[in-house]
Order: sequence, then C-alpha cells, then structure tokens
Amino acid sequence: MIRRKQMLDDLDQDIREHIERETQDNIDRGMPAEEARYAAVRKFGNVARVKEDTREVWSLVWLEQLLQDVHFGLRMLRKSPGFAAVATLTLALGIGANTAIFSLIDAVMLRALPVENPSQLALLKWSARNQPNIHGYMTSGDCPLNVMPGAANPYGCSFSEPMFREIAQANIFTATAAFANSGRLNLTGNGPATVINGQLVSGDFFRTMGLKAVAGRLFEAADDKPAAAPVAVLNYGYWQSAFGGSRDIVGRTIELNNAPFTVVGVAEQRFTGITPGSDYDVWLPLSDAQRITDDIFWRNRSSDVGSWWLTIVGRLKPGTELASAQVAVSGLFQNEMLHGAVPLFHGGEMPLGPGGRSPRSDQMFHGATPLPNGGTGPGRARVAVQQAPDGAVSAPREAAGESMAKSAAKTPVILAAPPGAAPGDGPKTLSTAADNPQVTLLPAQTGLIGRRGDYSNPLYVLMLAVGIVLLIACANVAGLMLARAAARQKEMAVRLALGAGRARVVRQLLTESMMLSVLGGVLGILFAYWGAHAIVSFVSSNQTRPLGFATGVDLRVLGFTVTISLLTGILFGIAPTFRSARVDLTPALKEGERSSGSSGHVSRKWFSIGNALVVAQVALAIVVLVGAGLLVRTLQNLRRIDVGFDSHNIVVFGVDPTLIGYKGAQVDAFYRDLQGRLAATPGVKAASYSVLPLLSDRLGITGFHWPGTPQDQTSMADGLAVGPNFFATMHIPFLAGRDFNASDFKVSAANSGSLATSVRTPLIVNQAFVQKYLGKENPIGKQFGEMGAAADHPAFPGYEIIGVVRDAKYNSLRREINATMYTPQSAGGASFELRTEADPEAILPTIREVVAQVSTNLPLFDVKTESQQIDRLLFQERLVARLAGFFGLLALVLACVGLYGLLSYEVSRRTREIGIRLALGAQRERVLKLVLGQGIVLATAGAALGIGVALGVMRYLATMLYDVHSNDPVTMIGVAVLLSLVALAACYIPARRAMRVDPIVALRYE
Repeated sequence: MIRRKQMLDDLDQDIREHIERETQDNIDRGMPAEEARYAAVRKFGNVARVKEDTREVWSLVWLEQLLQDVHFGLRMLRKSPGFAAVATLTLALGIGANTAIFSLIDAVMLRALPVENPSQLALLKWSARNQPNIHGYMTSGDCPLNVMPGAANPYGCSFSEPMFREIAQANIFTATAAFANSGRLNLTGNGPATVINGQLVSGDFFRTMGLKAVAGRLFEAADDKPAAAPVAVLNYGYWQSAFGGSRDIVGRTIELNNAPFTVVGVAEQRFTGITPGSDYDVWLPLSDAQRITDDIFWRNRSSDVGSWWLTIVGRLKPGTELASAQVAVSGLFQNEMLHGAVPLFHGGEMPLGPGGRSPRSDQMFHGATPLPNGGTGPGRARVAVQQAPDGAVSAPREAAGESMAKSAAKTPVILAAPPGAAPGDGPKTLSTAADNPQVTLLPAQTGLIGRRGDYSNPLYVLMLAVGIVLLIACANVAGLMLARAAARQKEMAVRLALGAGRARVVRQLLTESMMLSVLGGVLGILFAYWGAHAIVSFVSSNQTRPLGFATGVDLRVLGFTVTISLLTGILFGIAPTFRSARVDLTPALKEGERSSGSSGHVSRKWFSIGNALVVAQVALAIVVLVGAGLLVRTLQNLRRIDVGFDSHNIVVFGVDPTLIGYKGAQVDAFYRDLQGRLAATPGVKAASYSVLPLLSDRLGITGFHWPGTPQDQTSMADGLAVGPNFFATMHIPFLAGRDFNASDFKVSAANSGSLATSVRTPLIVNQAFVQKYLGKENPIGKQFGEMGAAADHPAFPGYEIIGVVRDAKYNSLRREINATMYTPQSAGGASFELRTEADPEAILPTIREVVAQVSTNLPLFDVKTESQQIDRLLFQERLVARLAGFFGLLALVLACVGLYGLLSYEVSRRTREIGIRLALGAQRERVLKLVLGQGIVLATAGAALGIGVALGVMRYLATMLYDVHSNDPVTMIGVAVLLSLVALAACYIPARRAMRVDPIVALRYE
C-alpha cells in the first residue's frame, strides 16, 4: 500500500510538472497566464482518465473494483438489515435443503467404493436366453438379477466355486476375489452372546480390494484352504464397539456358532463391505463356511458346479481394457457351461431341485437369505427359493424390512436342495447354442448396487422437491431485489448521469446479489448439517443395523454448495440488475416521480417482472404441495389398511437355537418349552411363533402340483410355517375347520425329514386360497401336492386342508393378499409373537429373563413391537411424506411471502395514487378490493399454471403411491384451496394498509 501511494503521488507530480511546462511554453508564446494554463490542461486531456488508464497498467484494476464493490455492498446491506436478514434466511433455507439432500445422494449414490483404485475393479455378471440347469442359487442382493423359475432372459452375478477357481487361475485379472453371506452368527467368548453379521470371502479378497490391516494382518491365500486353521478378520467399527479397540484382540479366540475362530486382524476403518450399504462385523474364509452352518448344506460345495453362490470381482491388469477381459472371461464361462462335464444349459426351465422338475413342494422366501441351519445373511437379499418336502422353512430371516426396499421380488435367491438331495445330480441334457450363456464385465462402482436401489428413488424425489424450493427462494429474493432496486432508481440515475458505465452498475449490483447468496450459502451449510443429521437419525432409528453409508459434508458437498450459491446469486440478481441498469434518467431524476408509479420505467401492470416472479413462485409451490399431498395421502391409506389381525399389544422377537448346536427334534422341543414358559409369564395373554413374523417385508412362497393341472405345471401360494396357538395369538379367526394340534406337528416334522410318513401334512389356508383353487368346493379334507419317490428323495404324501382362516396381510401392506398356506413349524429358526395385556415394551426385560433361563448363550434379535414393525415397514413412506410435507409447507410460506412482498411494494409505490383516489371520493372498500384483486389474480394464475405442471410431473411418483392416483383431483383441489386461503391472508395485510392511507399525507408524499 505504501508503494502504491508513492506511485500515485509520483504520477500526480509528473502530471502537474507536465501541465506547468506546457503552461510556461504557452506564456512564452504570449498567452495570458490563465488562458495559457487552460490551454495546457485542454491539450493534456482528462486528468482523471489519464490517472485511471495508468492505474490499469500498474495493477489488477478488476480486483480493486471488486473490493470497492464488496465494501459498498456491505455498507448497503448494513443500511437495510431487515432486507438483508430476510433475503439471507430465505436463500439459506433453499441452499441448506439442497445441500442436505445432496450430501445424502453423494453418500449413497456417488461416492467411490471404499477400496483402492475402485475404477480397476470389474464385476462379473452372467446372462442367458434360458434358465441354467442348476440346483442352487444364492445372492446377498449385491446386484440386480432375474432368476425366478420360468423367467425369460435370466441374469445374475452369482457363480459356482469351481467357476471362481477356474477364473482366478486363468490369470485374466491381476487378482480375483469372491464373497457371499455367512448368515447370522452367534458370537460367544466376549461377554453375553450376541448376534452379528458376517461375510465369507476368498483368500485373495483383501489383496484384490487393496486394503490394509490396522491391527494384525488380513487374509492370505493359505487361509482359504480346508486344512487351514479357522481365522477371522474384524470390522474396524465392530472392533471398537465390542472390544474397545484393544490390539490384544489379535490372536484371541472367539466362538461363532459354537466354532472357535482366531482373530488375525482388523480391516481399515473405511471398509465395511464392498457392496454399497453393506456393514459386516466379521469376515471369514470361504473354506470355513462348513464350520458355521450345516455340513449337509456345504457338502461338495467347493466342487459342485450346479450350486451358484459366489459373487466375483476382478482387478484389471494395468493397460487392460474392460472389453478385452470380458472376451476372455465370457469364453471361459461359455466353454464350461456348454462343454463341461455337466452342461448347465439345456434350453428349459431352471429346476428347483435335483432330478429336474418334479411335483415336489418348493419353498421360496422373499426378504433374506435363509440357510438350512436357520442362519441368514444380513438382510440384503430379497427372495430365497428352497425345495422342501412339506413346505416347512428353516428359520426366521433377518429383517429386510429395515431397508427402504418395498418390492421383494427385485432380488431372488434360490438355495440348495434340502438334506437327502445330492448336489450335482441335476439333468445332464445337452445344451443348445440357443442358450447363449455369456459373462459381461461391469465396473464394480456401478454394477454393485446393494442398498443404493433402496434409497435412490426417494432421494431423487426429494432432490427435485428441494430444487423447486430453491427456485422459489430465488424468485422470492429476486422480487425483494426488484422492490429495492425501484427504491434505488434515483441513486442509479445519479450514478449514470455522473458518467458511470452501465456495465459498472451491473457489476456492482451483481456483486451485492452474490454477497447475499454467499451469506445464504454459509448459513445454508449449517442448516444442511442439521438437516442431514436429522434425516440420518430418523433412518437409523428405524433399523437395527447401521446405515452402511458414510454421510457427512466433504469437499464434493462443499463444492456443490459453493456452485449452487454462485448460481443462485446470478439467478436472482439478473432481473433486478438489468432493470436498474435500464433506468430512464430524465423521469428518475425528477422529484416525486417515485410515488407516481412511473419511476423511470414504462408501466406494465400485468406483465411486469415482479408479477411473473410471483406467478412462478405460486406455480412451483403448487407442484411441491401436490406431490407432498399425494405422498401424505399414501401414508394415510397404508395406515388405514385392515391387516387381517390385531396388531396392538404384540411383541415380536427372533431366536434361533440352531446357532448353538440344536438340531432336529431338539429345536422343536426348545420351541415348545419356551412357548410354554412365555405363555405362563405374568402380563402375557398368549404366545406362539412362526418362521417369519407377519408384516416384516419377508415372504415365503410355496410351489406345489394342483390336481387337474399338467404334471409339469407348478402352482404357487404364499407359505408360512407357524407354531401352536398362532392364530389365537394373532387374533386371526377361523372360518372353517380346526387349528393345528400336537399330532399335526409330529407329522410335519416327520415329513420334513429324510423319511417321510404316509400321512399328509396338515394344512390351513386362507380365504384367497379357497377362492383361487377351490371356488365353491368344500376345502376341508382337500388333498393335493403328492410326489412320488425318486433316487434322491423319498415319496412325499402331500397336503390335506384341515382349516380355513380369514385373509391377513403377510409381508407388506402394499401387496395384495394372495393365496396362503399355513403349515406346522418344524426345526430351523423362528420368530416369537407374544400378545400382552398392557404395553408390550414394558415386558421385554421379563422376556429376556425367561429366554436366559432356557439358555444363557442364546441371544434375542429383532426385538420390537408389532406397531414398531409396521412403522419400519412404512419407513420409506414416513420419511418421504415428512420431508415432502415440510418442503411443501416451506414452498407455500416462501410463495406467500413473495406475494406479500410484491403487494406491499405496490402499495408503497402507489401511495400517492391511492391518496388521490380517496381524495376524489373512492370508497376504502374499493381500495381494499383493488389490492386484493391483484393478489388473487396472481395467485389464481400461479395455481392454474402449477396444477397444469403437476398433472404432467406427478405421474413419475406413481410407483411410490398407494390407493391414490397421481392426478388425484381431491388432492389438487385441496392444495389449490389451501394456497388460496394462505394467499388471501398474505394479500389482506398490504390491502388493509392501503385502505388506511390518509389522503392528506399521501398528497404530500415526497
């Protein structure tokens, strides 16, 4: 600064000396002194311009002018604190809402996988024209798939272990890894027993991911050998929470499902699983799978080409294109599928069990990955298919309802055949070229979707809503700026009259707009942090597992905020800026013109920028409000559904004795004992259990042969295995027949084993089953589903209907009630249902004590009331309805504030006109109608435009709605009426002020 001042002083001195020399020369030529100096100055030119041009050469003049603009802008904002506060708060709400939702979209949809160089990872996805001839298929919901029986053009990303080993040995990738769910794990050896989630991974998994250990070491190839000692790697977060972050955990032994494992290391903090949204507590080698589950389930799994259960990813070699690697992998896959020892494509339907398609009953589960011992995956999978002789299922499943997914059929899982089935004994029909099996390599970043699909639609809908809110905020502030610009027209006119360029004025005004947007952005980050934290807290409170996504404000979110702040500043500042720069100097400089209404501009009563902004605000608010109204009505409709049973005063919890070694008859005896103890507990009215709890977003589907249909045709019905007294506990009334008795459970247990009896499995069906399959025929005593003996399984006697119960919702409120078969529960895991006399949550400590009396090493899981379970089932609807409702009300308030601001400005601008009208005899009611009329016309125009836009936009919400049409007239009319009432209130305040104008004061105005 000192050097700059010295240079300016030197410049002044040089200019003075130059003019003095020229003046002296003129005097020497005979000019008078005064005329000589005048001539010298005239010859030199504009001194100020010369100084300005010189300074531009010396320095960055734009920076200097920017600082001047900022300084002047701050002064102007200090002079109008009310305007500055309202504009900043309005922008902060819009920017903060957008930043909050974007931070969630960034965490869920945009962030890279938590591995080294994720762009080098490729996911293997198979596809074909016909179903593969396999007998087992499992998935954890890592990627989209289509493997349901009879599906056309099936595809998926699960492969057999022999295929994985062959691909790994082919040296196509730098490293190849495979992984699968381990199922539910019961951990002991660290205080009270707990249930955790685990993942089975290949020996090269962590090397393929490029991960390091924060303690100990990670798996090596030698750890994934059958003869290797059982080892485990812990998740960093689980290590911290369960073991306090102690490094002594390395080398310590823990027990998982009664099998000892040595902890060899802890994975780095950023990694909770490669699939987006996954959150595993422990990783185990593939070769140790048989230690934690039934040996029969894993028999010959390492060499069984017909059991597909592994997801495979490979790291591309440096310089290798995805396409070239795909050609190599697809060729290897085709060769094995079409020309291997057991050709796996035959141009027909995928058989669900060994020996090909048979009339034997098939059991499917929507909601999680069931394992034969009752374990499950961590709730990512949506469907499981398992062949079972009597429709009995093996266990309760991890609550997929904790996720936001509503369509269970998105992720089918087909499991291996039950005990007695020999893997690999499927049909060996020669394949045909028409099957066209092939492998596609997808970038792992986009191919692995996990729980991204659960959250994507709601987040994008909310992003659209907050984007509209931001537009309304911009229009609102633009209206305020227009009113402020009108008040500053004389100032702008004086600036222009004194020689300021219009570009300079535009720059000054845009700088003020940018300052407001920057202030709004800074405050918006605080709002965004609070908003995102509130949303994440709401999500976390509705699920038992962590969210699985690293949320928070990072550089990308900050960059988004900065960008949107700058764009916002430009957006709302353009109209006021150019309006001010186009001011007509002559009328603007005249006294009193501001109150006359001209103000240097030609009046456009109904086509002014201010009116257009208000109409736009109202229209955008209508769009958001209509969307919010439809989503709120959807939630109300779902809550009013008759579920078919009494959901009040019911507590539900899962318990799985197979995790601690119970088998067969021991499991049934455990359930009977526990049921008796719970039923005798004070405060409990009734107790029962089922393989899946009702309304848990999990579903069993049973396949069977119905008499009178072709032998190769499979009939389907929902299936649920239940314990004694289930229907009385749930208050599901019988319409005909009887309930299950003790002998029914013995028959079911026998028929589910390897030696079935000749007695049919007793069956209870619902009304929908009778209507679909029996019509007016008497259902009691109806027999079906028989299956003859084969080399790999005994004969199955089929079912006999002994009762009919009322229709009840099974897995989802949205899904229509289908034909449902209830069978006696036998073996596997179960979910207990207890009906209490009072608040069910108050009895939870007593329930834990009762279970502990039976076994201290058996933890409860998924403990919740039925009401809480329904709330979790409606979690997505509740979240979206709440946020959409909030953003809708915010849009309504902003639009009405904009309308109020415009009319207030109009009243202020037309004060003199109103005074003249009143002085000439106009009634005050006419003045009131004059102002109200303008506001109502603008609100009506905006509402009409908004409803027109909503009619076109709301159809994209159709998949999220229930029992309400996207163009529902009741919602649109209701929203229009609501906005009209609020707009009328906003118009009335300035209208009343106009009615109270004193004509004498108004005529002296300015």
